[in-house]
Parts: sequence; C-alpha cells; structure tokens
Amino acid sequence: MSFSPLPPHAFQFKNALAPFLYGDALPLPESLDPAQVQQRFTEHQVGFGHLGTAFWTPALTLWAFLRQVLSADRSCRQAVCHVVLAFALTRPPEAFDTAAYCRARAKLPTALLERLALDVGHQVEAHAPAAWLWHGRHVQLVDGSTSRLPDTPENQRAYPQPKSQQPGLGLPIVRWVVLVSLATAGVLGLAYGPYQGKQTGETALFRRLLKHLRPGAVVVADRYYCSYFMVALLRACGVDVVLRLHQRRRYDFRRGRRLGRYDHVVVWQRPARPTWMDEDTYAQVPTTLEVREIRRRVQEPGGRVQELTLATTLCDAVAYPADDIAELYHQRWQVELDIRSLKTTLGLSDLRCLTPFMVEKELWMNCLAYNLVRRVAAQAALRSEQSPRSISFKASKQALLGSWDGLSFTEAAAEATQVALGLLQALAKEHVGDRPGRCEPRAIKRRPKPHKLLREPRGAAKARLLRSWRGLASRQSPVPVARR
Repeated sequence: MSFSPLPPHAFQFKNALAPFLYGDALPLPESLDPAQVQQRFTEHQVGFGHLGTAFWTPALTLWAFLRQVLSADRSCRQAVCHVVLAFALTRPPEAFDTAAYCRARAKLPTALLERLALDVGHQVEAHAPAAWLWHGRHVQLVDGSTSRLPDTPENQRAYPQPKSQQPGLGLPIVRWVVLVSLATAGVLGLAYGPYQGKQTGETALFRRLLKHLRPGAVVVADRYYCSYFMVALLRACGVDVVLRLHQRRRYDFRRGRRLGRYDHVVVWQRPARPTWMDEDTYAQVPTTLEVREIRRRVQEPGGRVQELTLATTLCDAVAYPADDIAELYHQRWQVELDIRSLKTTLGLSDLRCLTPFMVEKELWMNCLAYNLVRRVAAQAALRSEQSPRSISFKASKQALLGSWDGLSFTEAAAEATQVALGLLQALAKEHVGDRPGRCEPRAIKRRPKPHKLLREPRGAAKARLLRSWRGLASRQSPVPVARR
C-alpha cells in the first residue's frame, strides 16, 4: 500500500486518472485527459466536496469508484478502507463507514458517467490506425445480454423478474445491448431496460443506439437483427451492414443479379408497417432495398453451423469480395468474448446496487472502467505494432490494479512516465491465446455444489423449517437447553 503525501483536497483528476497511463510522452494522449474530465464535471455542475471539512471530493470519489468496479472484491467497505488508509499520512484514519462514500457516489450524475465512458471509446476509435480497420472502414459489433440485480422491491418494480418465475424466487434482470468496436474492443454505446415487456427486446434497444453510429461504419450482427426495417434505418444513418440472414427469409441464388457462385444481389420489398413504427417514419422508409446475399460453407471442427447465408449492403463485389465479407462475419464472435470480459472478468453479470437509481450508475461506471482498460491495451498495441485484441484484457486489468497506488501518488512526471512505459512493454507480451480451429465440448468439468434449489419464497421456507423444528422438539424428552 502506497500512502499519499497529499491531503484529500489536493488529490486532482490527474491523480485519479494516473493509473490509466496518461501523459504527453505516452500513446493516445488526446483520449479523455484530466482536463477533459474536469470540463465534463463542470458541464454537469458537480459541486460537492468543496468544504474544507469534506473528505470525498469528486476526483477522490471517481478514483475510488473506478477501483471498486475493477477489484475482485467489489464491496463499498473494501473501497472505503483502501481510500482511508491511502490518506492515513495526511489525516487521522476515518471510521470505516461507507455511508459518506455511498452518498458521494450517488451525487455523480448518470449522464456524466455515460459521457465519460463513451468519450473514451469514441476517442480511441477515432485514433485507430489504418492497420486496425477493415478495408479502411470502422466496424462495430452488436449483441445483447442480461445482468442480475439484488432482489429489492425497488429493483423488482423497475426491472421485474421473468413472469415464468414464481414470485419470491427470481431476481430482477436488466437487459442491455452493447455496441463494440471490432478494432479496439471499446464500448461505443449501451442501451438497457427491463427484461420483458413492450419495446424491451434487443432490436428495440439497438434502435436507441443508432445515434452513436458514424456514417461510413459497418455494423455486424447475428440473424436476430436481420430485418427489413433495421437495414433501412441503418442505411439512413449512412451505415452498411453484414448480417446473418434471418431463418424466415427465403432466398434463391438462381434469381437476382449474379456476382459469383452463391453470391447475388436481390431486391427486398418493404413489408407492412410494424406496430412500433409510426406512420410518418414508415412513409420515409424506402419501398425497396438492394441487398447482397452470400452463402458459404463453414469448415470448422466442432462448429454448430455447417452453412452460413449472409445479407449485406456491401454490393460492390470488386471492393468487397465475398470471402472477405464471410471472414468479417466470422469476427462477429469477438463481441461474445467482449461480453464475457464485461460479465466474468469485470463482474457485470451480477450488479450490487439496491436501487435502479444506483444500478444505472454502476452500469456506466463498469463501461467507463472497461473502456479505460481497453485504452491501456490499445496503448500497448500501438507501441508494439500489434492489434489491441491481441492484448489480454484480464492481464491489463491486473497490471493496472497492481500499479494503482504507485501511479496515483507519483508526483514526478518523469518517474510516472518511466513506470508507464515499463508497464506498456510488459503488457505487449500478454497475448491472447491464438488457437485456430479449436474444438472443445460445450460443457464444464467442475461440478457445482450439490445444494438444493429454493422452490418457494424464502419466508415460506423459513416458516416451514420452524414448524418442523417445533414439532420435532415437542416430541422429544425434556432436556435442559444450553443458553447461548
């Protein structure tokens, strides 16, 4: 543990962001530097922690919150202990009371955390070199997942458990859809909502992310997103698509404009207006779409899919050969790995906050921490002329936590730069395993604990156990009960 020689009010945003390797002598100095963070806090009028007696300033709260979501122990008590002991040299250790820290976290606006997270992702994406791009274009991957929440009345009202589960047995679930860069693996957009109900599906959430798309980008997604109106909306944004053809859409390679073997261009006709679309928007949707369809055989041992039929708006067969498009769709699997990093490595699978108000902050803080770790991996990739996806996310997170206090409290810029360069050099050797053609069973070896499943509400189960215990005690001979 490194102890801070600074009082809490002297701890600035440059200290809070120091673990993420900021500096003019390091790669990507333009992506969310401390001055930009200070500007964002000013824009959102964050004004707590200015009194001389205050301990939790905005910079200190951001620093503690980031470390909390990156740590294996994500409790508020551990975060408070770390911060209080870090400043033990400049003021007497405070009581390990999490109330003040939790109030400070609640004062960070959700819109601010969203802005910071997306700033990091988009700025790193904007500085991606041409070697990271696909045919000179930015590719963005889309997919969705869910997170479980603590079973509180507030969370149940905002994000109710599935109706298939008995009341008192399930957990609140939040559904989210993420927009991820293929080049940098950074999160470029996130939309979330209840698990079920009207306009809560993945495609409805994805429509809320269209504002984050830049003209000229290419969106890659699975067959769930392959619909006429989704393609039309994306084309209206100036975005091309590569999608797996939906299983209900018929195709016939004997028709259309032939480009090659199992490669042709056809015209899709506009279907009837869906219930979620208003008449004005429907009138602006073109009546036809020119779509290229490609079919390729998948020769991968152990693969569940033997053939793939793709739909794309990249209709120029010379600029975009069919095999290149098929290989691009093969890279769609990267978003599954990114979601695994978010849920397993970062802990987004199970959130901890007890109210929807704080759940939203926790979601965006996880995205901010994830993007900052990906930014460090991109720095290491730039210095070693590699791809950011070749740098291990877990190793990057572990390296940042290991150097957290040392970088935060290093006052000499030259020393901090030397440590950061050494860290980037070490991260360049932390490669993700390259296992082409890997064939593994979709099963786990480690058995779960043989606990019984709770099949009734906990209160009812406890009452049944107490009744059983009292009945058993009344039938036994009277023996003096030991006092506890």
